[in-house]
Amino acid sequence: MRNLREDNDKTQKEIAEMLGTSQTMYSRYERGANEMPIRILEALCDYYGVTTDYMLGRSEVKDA
Repeated sequence: MRNLREDNDKTQKEIAEMLGTSQTMYSRYERGANEMPIRILEALCDYYGVTTDYMLGRSEVKDA
């Protein structure tokens, strides 16, 4: 997640605002300290144009 965010020149705060959450909570998702709700996972995949398998580290293929 961090690499995708940084590759898109976005801050944690910008992504958190897009998701409707706090920067602190987004940081916890990015670090793996908190499990991310499916709605957040879906929103991030849509935003970055990647598959859920890619986001979850189950595939090296970014898009379907």
